[in-house]
Amino acid sequence: MLRIDQKTLHGYALAVATAMTLGIAMVPAQPALAQPAAAARGLPDFTDLVDQVGPAVVNIRTTERVTPGESATGMDEEMREFFKRFGVPIPNIPKQQSPQRRNQQPEEQPRGVGSGFILSSDGFVMTNAHVVDGADEVIVTLTDKREFKAKIIGADKRSDVAVVKIDATGLPAVKMGDVNRLKVGEWVIAIGSPFGLDNTVTAGIVSAKQRDTGDYLPLIQTDVAVNPGNSGGPLINMRGEVVGINSQIYSRSGGFMGISFAIPIDEAIRVSDQLRASGRVTRGRIGVQIEQVSKDVAESLGMAKAQGALVRGVEVGSPAEKAGIEAGDVITKFDGKAVEKTVDLPRLVGNTKPGTKANVTVFRRGQTREFPITIAEIDPDEKAAASKNAPGAVKPKASAAAEQLGLIVAELTDAQRKELKLKGGVRVTEVTEAAARAGLREGDVILSVANTEVHSVKEFDAVIAKADKSKPINVLYRRGEWAQYALIRPSR
Repeated sequence: MLRIDQKTLHGYALAVATAMTLGIAMVPAQPALAQPAAAARGLPDFTDLVDQVGPAVVNIRTTERVTPGESATGMDEEMREFFKRFGVPIPNIPKQQSPQRRNQQPEEQPRGVGSGFILSSDGFVMTNAHVVDGADEVIVTLTDKREFKAKIIGADKRSDVAVVKIDATGLPAVKMGDVNRLKVGEWVIAIGSPFGLDNTVTAGIVSAKQRDTGDYLPLIQTDVAVNPGNSGGPLINMRGEVVGINSQIYSRSGGFMGISFAIPIDEAIRVSDQLRASGRVTRGRIGVQIEQVSKDVAESLGMAKAQGALVRGVEVGSPAEKAGIEAGDVITKFDGKAVEKTVDLPRLVGNTKPGTKANVTVFRRGQTREFPITIAEIDPDEKAAASKNAPGAVKPKASAAAEQLGLIVAELTDAQRKELKLKGGVRVTEVTEAAARAGLREGDVILSVANTEVHSVKEFDAVIAKADKSKPINVLYRRGEWAQYALIRPSR
C-alpha cells in the first residue's frame, strides 16, 4: 500500500488551492508515448487504386422469366445468391399462382446480383459462373450509370469463371497482375456490389495462398470483407492489378466472418481464353479414381512419406488402363511435375490439352515405374458407373491366419475372372471383426495383401501367415468397378 506523510499531503493541498485560485487545471504528468510503427510508416492509401480500377468494375444484375404471380425461388435475390455460392440446394418452394393469372405471359423478374470487371475495351467482362448461371437476361451497369444487355459467351462451373459481352467500345479495362508475386500479408482491396451497393470498396490482407477448396483451382484466402453481391468482382493489389476474382466466403450466418476466397487470375485467364475462343473449356482426363495417401497407407506400402495420389480404381478402356496403371498404384509425378497432394493430380491433368502425350510416374510394390499415357478429354456429364458385387457362392471355412483378419475367402471361378477382367484375386464370402472395421464387405475381391498379389486362396493364406500381426496389414480389394486400399488391424 502506498503511504504519504502528513507534510507532503499539506503541501499538495496548498498547491491545488493555489491552482484553483489562479484558474489553472492540474493534470498529472504522463510519460511520453512512443509513436506506433504503423503511424511512422503511414497506413496504405487506397484512393489512387480506386480511381484507377474503379471505372472498370461493373454491377451485374440477372433476371428470369416467370409467370405473373409465381416466384421461381420464393426468396430475394441476395438470399438466392447466398444459397448458390455456398453449394446449398435452393429450397424447393411451391410456386404460388392465382387461377386468373395462369394464362398470362411470362415476365422478367429480378433474379440475382453480382459484380464483374472489364477485360478489354471492346466489352468483354469477366465474372463468376454462379452469378449468371440460369439467367434469362444479364444486365451490366457501368460506373457512369450506362446499362447494357450482355450476352453470355461462356461459363465454366468447375472453375466458377464466366465471360459476358456487352456492345460497347472504348471502355476502361483492368490490368492483370502476377499471382506468383503475391505474398501472404500483402494489402489487397475488393471492389464490388455487396447487397447491390455499387462500387463498394473493402480492404484487407492476403491471409493464405493455395487453399484447397476445389478440385481444379487452389484459391487465394483474404480477410477482405466480401458479401453476397461481391461475387465476380476483382481482388486488386497495391499496384492496381487484378490478382483474383472474389468468389467465396466462409460463413455460419450468411454474412462475412473474416475469411474470403478469390480465384487466382492466372487460372481465370486460362479459362476465359478458352471461353472466348470456343464458348467452352476442355480439360484432360486419364480415367482414375484417387484418394489421399494417409500416413498409415504410406507406411504399409513402404513409402518414405505420405505423398502422391492413391489410385482406387481404373476405368475400363480409359487412357490409364491402356497405359498399364493399376488400382493400388500411387501416382507421384505427372509429366515430370510432382504430385504432393491428391488434389494436385486432377489440376495437372485437367490443365493438359486432350490428345497430349505425357508420362505418369507411379510407386508400385516398392518400386518406381513410369508409364507413357495419352490424355483424353473429360466428359462434362461424367457419372460414376454403378457398382456391382461379384456373384455369391458356397462359403468355405476360413484358415486360422485369415480368421485373425476377420475374413473368409473363396476362389474366383473362370467366369468371374472373365467378367471382372482380373488375372487373380480371391472373393470375400464373410467379413467379421477386424476386416469389418476396416470397411471390407462380402462380395469384395481381394487382389493383394501386404503388397503381395494373390491369385488363389492358398497364396492368400500363405501371405497372411507370414505377415507381421503386430502391424496393420494393407489389403487392395475390388468392389464393383473400383478398387481401393484398406488397413486391417488384426485382432489380438
